[in-house]
Amino acid sequence: MWIFGYGSLIFRPSFPYEERREAWLRHWARRFWQGSTDHRGVPGAPGRVVTLVPEPGARCWGVAYRIATERVEEVLAHLDFREQGGYERHLVRLETHESPPLEALVYVAGPSNPHYLGPATLEAIAAVVRSAHGPSGSNRDYVQRLAEALAQAGEHDAHVMELVRLL
Repeated sequence: MWIFGYGSLIFRPSFPYEERREAWLRHWARRFWQGSTDHRGVPGAPGRVVTLVPEPGARCWGVAYRIATERVEEVLAHLDFREQGGYERHLVRLETHESPPLEALVYVAGPSNPHYLGPATLEAIAAVVRSAHGPSGSNRDYVQRLAEALAQAGEHDAHVMELVRLL
């Protein structure tokens, strides 16, 4: 089984895996539209973290992790707890440098969950990120670590880079 990470799972997977590959998900874009009251914010003052939103023609870079068969239940239990703030599992098809494409599980927080904050100007998102802090640390650190991971991979995400510039 494969898991696709496009946010903090890129720089902090926190679970055992057998293999790590760069991967791309077509027609989805990474956006800071999900509220976080359990990691990068608190109830009453949520931080903003990434989710995926459908976007025709988009191509979201991330990391695919292959999970050993005997560890699947353990890893999914861990991720279900970690991603409990509105994320749901979805099965997707990923492109990699190798072929054929991979089928992977990805956690997506859509508009129907109670923590979804939705679109906002990047200036408004930056204002939240500057001040939000939760049990997993500052929201600013989350954004910067994601931007660094993207830069190290040679990937450009205009939404993330513009947010970093505004911080």
